[in-house]
Amino acid sequence: MRLKGKVALITGGGAGIGRETALLFAKEGASVSVVDVASDAATGVAEEIQAAGGKAIAVRADVSRAGDCESMVAETEESLGALHVLFNNAGIMHGDDADAVDTEESVWDLTLAINLKGVFFGCKYGIPALRRSGGGSVINTASFVALMGAATPQLAYTASKGGVLALTRELAVVHAREGIRVNALCPGPLRTKLLMDFLDTEEKKQRRLVHVPMGRFGEAHEMAQAALYLASDESSYVTGTEFAVDGGLTAAYVTPE
Repeated sequence: MRLKGKVALITGGGAGIGRETALLFAKEGASVSVVDVASDAATGVAEEIQAAGGKAIAVRADVSRAGDCESMVAETEESLGALHVLFNNAGIMHGDDADAVDTEESVWDLTLAINLKGVFFGCKYGIPALRRSGGGSVINTASFVALMGAATPQLAYTASKGGVLALTRELAVVHAREGIRVNALCPGPLRTKLLMDFLDTEEKKQRRLVHVPMGRFGEAHEMAQAALYLASDESSYVTGTEFAVDGGLTAAYVTPE
């Protein structure tokens, strides 16, 4: 098993990428702290892991709040003994997110608070725990839109994910000699509730899909497989990367420097 003996904390663990990753990590031997602002969803995933013979706890946390993030790390260490993998995955895609003219300040503030400040708080309190366990892996969910503009305007989301990418690069350099690796997972368009609710018409869906060489939306379980690689010792020489899992989208449209 690729994560045997490791403890992983996953924010946004109640649904989508987070849920699939929690189930996969547990299957691969990790003890999992399933963190979500929706406590029932986190509990459901933890119970699913336990029913399959794995070890998991459910923790409620709003990642935009420093106290919640400090508590989620403390509860993970107290209940599971350590922290080796920190997956800062929680995020939102607001339905009223648009361009600079039409995006309200409240939508901007909420999106940045969860998607970017939440990653900052996760690292602020999680990295000391990784130090205490002798090192480990931080995975931050960014997006393909951190590398290129989105065809359907979502300015706050794109800005937040660009910030996650920049934060990831810097932390990777800062902590490289501490045995702490920091990488950004950059999913392409996925068939998750988060994106499908945002692309709420067939026209919007097709406008996104026309840019994907594979011609389909990705699946959450495919992102979980990528996260597993970044969490495992197989990626021991990988840090500071933009790990794009996007059906070829950025290869088709991003010009190399």
